[in-house]
Amino acid sequence: MEELSKLRREIDLIDEEIIKLLNKRAELAKAIGEIKKKLKLEVYSPEREREVIEKAIKINREVYGEVFPSEAIRHVFREIMSACLSLEKELRIAYLGPKATFTHQASLEHFGLSAYYIPVPTIRDVFLEVETERVDYGVVPVENTTEGVVNYTLDMFLEFDVKIVGEVVIPIKLHLLSNASSLEEIREVYSHRQALAQCRNWLEKNLSHAKLVETESTARACEIVLEKEGAGAIASEVAAYTYHLNILAENIQDSLNNYTRFLVLGKRDVKRTGKDKTSLIFAVKDEAGALYKALESFYIYGVNLTKIESRPSRKKAWDYVFFVDLEGHAEDENVKLAIESLKERTQMVKLLGSYPRAVTEES
Repeated sequence: MEELSKLRREIDLIDEEIIKLLNKRAELAKAIGEIKKKLKLEVYSPEREREVIEKAIKINREVYGEVFPSEAIRHVFREIMSACLSLEKELRIAYLGPKATFTHQASLEHFGLSAYYIPVPTIRDVFLEVETERVDYGVVPVENTTEGVVNYTLDMFLEFDVKIVGEVVIPIKLHLLSNASSLEEIREVYSHRQALAQCRNWLEKNLSHAKLVETESTARACEIVLEKEGAGAIASEVAAYTYHLNILAENIQDSLNNYTRFLVLGKRDVKRTGKDKTSLIFAVKDEAGALYKALESFYIYGVNLTKIESRPSRKKAWDYVFFVDLEGHAEDENVKLAIESLKERTQMVKLLGSYPRAVTEES
């Protein structure tokens, strides 16, 4: 017990030193905020935050042998920077709501707990809030490893003038939530159509008798289930805590490698970090070999495409535009040359933004 008390006293001293350093960091952040105001600079800098987190993780691994988990370092520094940033300016973040959805979770993952979050009912509303600058940034889902792309998000880039300034990739872990205490009591299951689809096999095996009901979001499913007996909702662990529901079954998604990618929307360009991705839209002429000629631009300059999707242009029947994700930043020489070549070979090119790649995609 004496040894235990001694170690706890040492921890208390360390904790006091941590508090002291956090306050010192906050004072420096406030001073930086004043300079940014005078110079009319953007308060939020995703490229700078990426640099800080990567440096902290590198020091943790190389100097201290990663006794403290590096993934925890990432979350700790995320919240430290979020709190310090709030001293400069409270960021307003619109996201596809309601609260406790995976988009809400992705927003918290990217901006931390100290931002001010505004749930909106549709993806279009997120784009509108960002374009009109009623918020600083927005977060929308764009693709899932199981269900594919969110076409509505892609279509909005044809209508709105916003930039992609970041991306977040989070694992989707789905649970069956209910007021009930056992699976035998469940007669109906509510959730978003994608969540239902991602749990299809589990539902057929364990709740084949239950009626499946689609809702506009996983959070809305939880709200419904709160008021119904014999009903279950497929949603996240965060939703279980938020709506005070029992978790009857964990990780019921069919694929263990189930991830969703979210885009962070803003109004400005982001500087290169060396680990970037660029997204753009282009439209080709209605002639033989037009798409081949367009894509050849990337081949010639050694630019790797990570995704290409076609969508109707909405201008005339059977007319399409192409959404592309590629490795690199628009300021990289080879990417710059490829885009210039693409413009010469197509009817339209719209650069959606260059931004830091999601950290999870690098592992």
